[in-house]
Amino acid sequence: MKKQILALLLFGCFSVIVQAQNVKGLVLNELNQPLEAAYVYNQNSQSHAHTSENGVFVIAETKVGDSLRIGLLGYKTKVVKVESTDEVKIILEEKIFQLDEMVIREELNTVSTISRLDLNITPVNSSQEVLRKVPGLFIGQHAGGGKAEQIFLRGFDVDHGTDVSISVDGMPVNMVSHAHGQGYSDLHFVIPETVNKIDFGKGAYYASEGDFNTAGYVNFKTKDYLKESSISFSAGQFNTLRTVGLFDLMENVKNKNAYVAMEYIATDGPFESPQNFNRLNLFGKYVMYSPENDKLTLTASHFTSRWDASGQIPQREVDNGNITRFGAIDDTEGGETQRTNLNITFDKYISENTKLSANAFYSHYAFELYSNFTFFLEDPVNGDQIRQKEDRNIFGANTALNYTTFLGSTEFNLTTGLGVRHDIVDDVELSRTLNRTETLENIQLGDINQTNIDAFVNAEFDFGKFKIAPALRLDYFKFLYNDQLQTNYETQSENKTILSPKLNFYYDAKDNLQLYLKSGLGFHSNDARVVVANEGEDILPRSYGTDLGFVWKPFSKLVVNSALWYLFLEQEFVYVGDAGIVEPSGKTRRYGIDLGLRYQINDWLFLDTDATLTNARSIDAPDGEDYISLAPDFTLAGGLSVNDLDGFSGGLRFRYLEDRPANEDNSIVAEGYFVTDININYQLNNITLGLAVENLFDVDWNETQFATESRLQNEAQSVEEIHFTPGTPFFIKGTVSYRF
Repeated sequence: MKKQILALLLFGCFSVIVQAQNVKGLVLNELNQPLEAAYVYNQNSQSHAHTSENGVFVIAETKVGDSLRIGLLGYKTKVVKVESTDEVKIILEEKIFQLDEMVIREELNTVSTISRLDLNITPVNSSQEVLRKVPGLFIGQHAGGGKAEQIFLRGFDVDHGTDVSISVDGMPVNMVSHAHGQGYSDLHFVIPETVNKIDFGKGAYYASEGDFNTAGYVNFKTKDYLKESSISFSAGQFNTLRTVGLFDLMENVKNKNAYVAMEYIATDGPFESPQNFNRLNLFGKYVMYSPENDKLTLTASHFTSRWDASGQIPQREVDNGNITRFGAIDDTEGGETQRTNLNITFDKYISENTKLSANAFYSHYAFELYSNFTFFLEDPVNGDQIRQKEDRNIFGANTALNYTTFLGSTEFNLTTGLGVRHDIVDDVELSRTLNRTETLENIQLGDINQTNIDAFVNAEFDFGKFKIAPALRLDYFKFLYNDQLQTNYETQSENKTILSPKLNFYYDAKDNLQLYLKSGLGFHSNDARVVVANEGEDILPRSYGTDLGFVWKPFSKLVVNSALWYLFLEQEFVYVGDAGIVEPSGKTRRYGIDLGLRYQINDWLFLDTDATLTNARSIDAPDGEDYISLAPDFTLAGGLSVNDLDGFSGGLRFRYLEDRPANEDNSIVAEGYFVTDININYQLNNITLGLAVENLFDVDWNETQFATESRLQNEAQSVEEIHFTPGTPFFIKGTVSYRF
């Protein structure tokens, strides 16, 4: 009898162990490449998991005989039976995107899924198009194509990145204490055809994102492999040409990938004074997977660019006929820049419920820019041309440790991270110059050392339909500045620590309706020269924000996402690099609504649109004088896209930016625009022929506009009015691509 009882107890314990055990698996595509964010669902126990970047999943409460359903948008859903508790290997077959197969509750990140859909349907082939993939984000170029774009998002004129954090493969793009402007983000070193994924979020609700993450963040991920090698050549108006080559170096090598990419661009632009613009990009990537599915990634890139520019021209000179829209007052503007990057990334499963992601990077960056915004306002003899210049080395590393377990029946996910970034910036210069050849006066010249150490913890409690995610981020900054214009050597220094709590809620009301409430504090750092000059005041102005929104599939082929949001900023207190001065503008608040639609009309026709309505005001200013200069009130973008219709693909795209105030009392208005682009491609075996038209209806539009006080050489008094850079007129180009 005792033996029978013991046997029953042993059998019961064994049954519990079998039922409670985890099963590890690997999801790949037909090229044996790992698939990230695939949804794995146990049809017997109803437990679920998602694959990591390595394609690995660990699913709980799974035993031999259970059936697993594996799904990922753009791939055929597959059901497999667990034959043993050894690692399960699953191959998914690629197929055309079908929006009706998307289940919101099963998506790891719905926003990321939508961006993957957008990239698949309308691939990018320019740096501008890469940024425009973020819904609600508008950009403008105002210095000949080589300068970083001006960014607009959620009622912010972000300048070149002050309130949007941007990274590529875990490497920061924003430049702290930059010669031209705080947060300067030049994304031109990215070859668009290498972009695989765009992860973005609006608001400061994400513990892994720190400096500049107030309006939002954008993280780009490059491809780990090429399906095939390719060469393409484009030519268009204004002496424009572009050639791109992507070459697979390890075809059919198991557990290893390597490729190189090259891009060259040249154009004179539509301006009467040629831009003489050229850019060269080189990029290489190597990926290796160990037998345990650990992933090691090495990337290296080099970018160099030079250009001439016609600058921003005063509206009065166009109105009186002295110059055309594409003319210039000072056509000696322009510059050159370069960046070299090295990045190593390591992803590893330490145990079945613990995984590590880490990267270390180095960048060397050089920048020289000549501008003239006010013409002869300050110097009536030589003019007001300035030079901004720097040479920078950036060292950094990031780590994130993710741990998953169950607290009773509640799934608990804990992510902790630690990061460091150190910038060494030599000869940060602002000088008055003449004709780009003669230095008239050094306004500022010095060396900057700036360090940012961060740590964060993010917890996630999954109660089934309801999920709560509290988080906390800690940032420490050290600012050092040596002013070379001072007679005596002196190191000026300041430091600051800031805590940024976050709290997010998610509720899956139905399989295809998710509600969320996000809240959090963020910040943007100030320029080191300002920090030490003001003895630590307003080093890290805070932002306070909240979003109430939803992602909904009311019909099988329609996805709607919307959010009501509010953002308060303690101080828009930034260094104006063009003048070497500080312009504090006080407390501000913004609120608005975002709305996005994705609709699949049939197998090959897609419609998308994104709109943002914003009210942005300064809090301390009196009524009528509380407008925030250049803050967009309403933006709208979208289009129709054709995907693989008997070899044809392409689309019709539009973007609309409403009139907006150019100064605090709205007496000067920056005119809005509505611009339409179209492209069509035809694939014939391994050759693709393409035709693209920008500004299809040849409308006159201003890409960037500023309310600027300037004086021309023949004027006795200065005038404040709109100064603008004209947008591209009707522009057509053709492309031939060959895949092999």
